[in-house]
Amino acid sequence: MINITNDSGSIRITDDVFTLLAGDAATSCFGVKGMAGRSKDGGPLQLLRRESMSKGVVVHYNDDESISLELHIGVDQGVNIAAVSRSIIKEVSYKLKKNTGVPVKAVDVYIDTIIG
Repeated sequence: MINITNDSGSIRITDDVFTLLAGDAATSCFGVKGMAGRSKDGGPLQLLRRESMSKGVVVHYNDDESISLELHIGVDQGVNIAAVSRSIIKEVSYKLKKNTGVPVKAVDVYIDTIIG
Protein backbone atom coordinates (compact mmCIF):
# COMPACT_ATOMS: atom_id res chain seq x y z
CA MET A 1 0.00 0.00 0.00
CA ILE A 2 1.18 3.50 -0.83
CA ASN A 3 0.40 6.43 1.46
CA ILE A 4 0.37 9.93 -0.02
CA THR A 5 0.17 12.74 2.51
CA ASN A 6 -0.17 16.47 1.96
CA ASP A 7 -1.60 19.48 3.83
CA SER A 8 -5.18 18.46 3.03
CA GLY A 9 -4.93 14.91 4.32
CA SER A 10 -3.75 11.51 3.22
CA ILE A 11 -4.61 8.96 0.54
CA ARG A 12 -3.96 5.22 0.73
CA ILE A 13 -3.72 3.33 -2.56
CA THR A 14 -3.98 -0.45 -2.25
CA ASP A 15 -2.74 -3.29 -4.45
CA ASP A 16 -6.23 -3.66 -5.90
CA VAL A 17 -6.06 -0.24 -7.53
CA PHE A 18 -2.63 -0.87 -9.06
CA THR A 19 -3.53 -4.36 -10.29
CA LEU A 20 -6.81 -3.23 -11.84
CA LEU A 21 -5.22 -0.26 -13.63
CA ALA A 22 -2.23 -2.31 -14.81
CA GLY A 23 -4.39 -5.21 -16.01
CA ASP A 24 -6.73 -2.86 -17.86
CA ALA A 25 -3.84 -1.00 -19.51
CA ALA A 26 -2.06 -4.22 -20.53
CA THR A 27 -5.14 -5.89 -21.99
CA SER A 28 -5.92 -2.80 -24.08
CA CYS A 29 -2.65 -3.23 -26.01
CA PHE A 30 -2.67 -4.77 -29.48
CA GLY A 31 -1.86 -8.48 -29.51
CA VAL A 32 -2.67 -9.14 -25.85
CA LYS A 33 -5.29 -11.86 -25.36
CA GLY A 34 -5.51 -11.39 -21.60
CA MET A 35 -3.84 -11.74 -18.24
CA ALA A 36 -2.58 -15.21 -17.41
CA GLY A 37 -2.57 -17.03 -14.10
CA ARG A 38 -2.73 -20.34 -12.34
CA SER A 39 -5.38 -21.62 -9.99
CA LYS A 40 -4.62 -21.65 -6.26
CA ASP A 41 -3.77 -25.36 -6.38
CA GLY A 42 -1.09 -24.73 -9.03
CA GLY A 43 -3.16 -26.13 -11.89
CA PRO A 44 -2.63 -25.37 -15.58
CA LEU A 45 -2.08 -21.87 -16.87
CA GLN A 46 -5.25 -20.11 -18.00
CA LEU A 47 -6.41 -16.76 -19.32
CA LEU A 48 -8.17 -14.82 -16.60
CA ARG A 49 -11.60 -13.25 -16.85
CA ARG A 50 -11.82 -9.51 -16.56
CA GLU A 51 -12.91 -9.65 -12.91
CA SER A 52 -9.93 -11.90 -12.04
CA MET A 53 -7.22 -10.16 -14.05
CA SER A 54 -5.54 -8.88 -10.90
CA LYS A 55 -4.21 -12.41 -10.34
CA GLY A 56 -1.94 -11.85 -13.34
CA VAL A 57 -0.34 -8.75 -11.77
CA VAL A 58 2.14 -8.67 -8.88
CA VAL A 59 2.94 -5.32 -7.22
CA HIS A 60 6.26 -4.67 -5.47
CA TYR A 61 6.77 -1.56 -3.34
CA ASN A 62 10.20 0.10 -3.52
CA ASP A 63 11.96 2.08 -0.79
CA ASP A 64 11.79 5.28 -2.86
CA GLU A 65 7.94 5.18 -2.79
CA SER A 66 7.72 3.94 -6.36
CA ILE A 67 6.27 0.62 -7.48
CA SER A 68 7.48 -2.19 -9.71
CA LEU A 69 5.10 -4.59 -11.45
CA GLU A 70 5.17 -8.12 -12.82
CA LEU A 71 2.58 -8.79 -15.53
CA HIS A 72 1.76 -12.32 -16.65
CA ILE A 73 0.00 -12.27 -20.01
CA GLY A 74 -1.14 -14.31 -22.96
CA VAL A 75 -0.60 -13.00 -26.49
CA ASP A 76 -1.92 -13.75 -29.97
CA GLN A 77 0.09 -16.14 -32.07
CA GLY A 78 2.18 -14.38 -34.72
CA VAL A 79 2.64 -11.04 -32.96
CA ASN A 80 6.05 -9.52 -32.43
CA ILE A 81 6.57 -10.30 -28.73
CA ALA A 82 9.22 -7.62 -28.24
CA ALA A 83 6.98 -4.92 -29.76
CA VAL A 84 3.96 -6.03 -27.73
CA SER A 85 6.06 -6.05 -24.53
CA ARG A 86 7.39 -2.52 -25.19
CA SER A 87 3.84 -1.32 -25.83
CA ILE A 88 2.62 -2.87 -22.57
CA ILE A 89 5.47 -1.35 -20.55
CA LYS A 90 4.82 2.15 -21.93
CA GLU A 91 1.02 1.94 -21.56
CA VAL A 92 1.06 0.52 -18.02
CA SER A 93 3.67 3.01 -16.79
CA TYR A 94 1.80 5.94 -18.32
CA LYS A 95 -1.67 4.95 -17.04
CA LEU A 96 -0.49 4.23 -13.49
CA LYS A 97 1.47 7.47 -13.21
CA LYS A 98 -1.41 9.47 -14.73
CA ASN A 99 -4.13 7.95 -12.54
CA THR A 100 -2.34 7.60 -9.21
CA GLY A 101 0.67 9.94 -9.32
CA VAL A 102 2.86 7.07 -8.08
CA PRO A 103 6.10 6.63 -10.05
CA VAL A 104 6.58 3.27 -11.76
CA LYS A 105 10.17 2.07 -11.46
CA ALA A 106 9.84 -1.12 -13.54
CA VAL A 107 7.29 -3.17 -15.46
CA ASP A 108 8.39 -6.76 -16.09
CA VAL A 109 6.31 -8.55 -18.72
CA TYR A 110 6.14 -12.35 -18.66
CA ILE A 111 4.61 -13.94 -21.76
CA ASP A 112 3.14 -17.07 -20.20
CA THR A 113 1.12 -18.35 -23.14
CA ILE A 114 0.56 -17.85 -26.87
CA ILE A 115 -3.01 -18.29 -28.08
CA GLY A 116 -3.41 -19.49 -31.66
